[in-house]
Amino acid sequence: MIERLRASLSAPKDPAGLVAFRVALGVIVSVSALRFIAYGWIDELFVQPTFCFKYWGFSWVRPMSGPGMVAVFVAMAALGACFAAGLFFRAVSVILFALFAYVQLIDVTNWLNHYYLVGLLLLLACFMPLGRAWSLDAMLFPRSRLDVFPAWCTYLLRFQVGVVYVNAGLAKATGDWLVHAQPLNIWLSARTGIAGPAAHLFDERATAYLFSWGGFLFDTTIVLFLLWRRTRMWAYAVVIAFHLITWLLFPIGMFPFIMVSAALVFMDAEWPRRLLKRPASPSSAGQRSRPARWQLAFAAAFCLLQVLVPLRHHLYGGNVLWHEQGMRFAWKVMVREKNGSIVYVASSKKASRTFYVNPRRYLTDRQERELSSQPDLVLQLAHHVADDFRAKGYDDVTVSADAVVSLNGRSAARMIDPDVDLSRVEDGLGKAAWILPEPGGPPIHLRPAWRARVASR
Repeated sequence: MIERLRASLSAPKDPAGLVAFRVALGVIVSVSALRFIAYGWIDELFVQPTFCFKYWGFSWVRPMSGPGMVAVFVAMAALGACFAAGLFFRAVSVILFALFAYVQLIDVTNWLNHYYLVGLLLLLACFMPLGRAWSLDAMLFPRSRLDVFPAWCTYLLRFQVGVVYVNAGLAKATGDWLVHAQPLNIWLSARTGIAGPAAHLFDERATAYLFSWGGFLFDTTIVLFLLWRRTRMWAYAVVIAFHLITWLLFPIGMFPFIMVSAALVFMDAEWPRRLLKRPASPSSAGQRSRPARWQLAFAAAFCLLQVLVPLRHHLYGGNVLWHEQGMRFAWKVMVREKNGSIVYVASSKKASRTFYVNPRRYLTDRQERELSSQPDLVLQLAHHVADDFRAKGYDDVTVSADAVVSLNGRSAARMIDPDVDLSRVEDGLGKAAWILPEPGGPPIHLRPAWRARVASR
């Protein structure tokens, strides 16, 4: 059984398709790094903050100084170019992944689903021979050149991209998304200024339902159509159209370009040759290498984690969009509109004093926006507030939070139990009893502006 599996995974494939993917991924990393430098985001995200929110288990990760962080992004831009060109590919891919992971781990409020995907793709590339064909390495070191790539490289990359789409679709299988067309009703109503003569259509609930169901059906079925050879080209055209529309409507940065590039792994292996009209190189039976048992074990463990981690939120019960436990790493892409306000209450019985603390004292505007809707971040800052007051001599300080949050336009409700001393609560993987249940009732239904004007007459 294992031998048959190894034989199937080692089947020779034309390398051209994965080389195109390598080039696209490297270019995306370089462009992304250069955008951070050009737009001043390094200073905003890594230099200005005096406090950084940490991932559980990674509190030791710290940002460098301003020049140091600029050097990191310059290095990523250069390494991305080397990755695309296939120069010293093995070493470059490992270093690039390490730097990329470092940047992502500095502050939770910088979390973006698509950069998590890029990190995973870079990780997988470290174990693949993507730099041994159509590359500078193949020119400089001819003996390392491969005329074929093993099939497992394509299968593993397809699996990873498929996990993103399928879980993004499952995340939309909710009453808010399918029954009430929220939060798209809210988002589209705010986009009427960019649609020209058809602006009023974005104010209609029917349009929100069209987009909601279209997004759900796209995410849940596109992988099947990409895998089927007869529909593959049409499906890829739909991928381009779908992500182009989302890019035009919503400020989501590099996400559409990343997904369009990632979907290249579903194309026929030889498609770049057909496009460039270059004949295929004769495959070499000697280049057929079966994956080792440890490689099979790594791939199996990786795939198992990618299946289980997005499902872990079911262990906590309730609405994950509210309590956020299991939200990250689960590919819940653009499925909720959540905003709120928060004030910390620091009390000292010895001093007989109570302080009302605005998070802005410790955070940038961007961090404050992210904080208000994510309970684990509220807990982290509560600990920091307590440490700050203890350093000022209030040894018995207690810190609670008055956090009022709205989910998909519902009436704002308390998210955190205001009677709990958060400075005594430790973050972990268990269910957080200090997070209050989500508010009941349906989300808001926005009335189109033109109908509101008519009703007011």
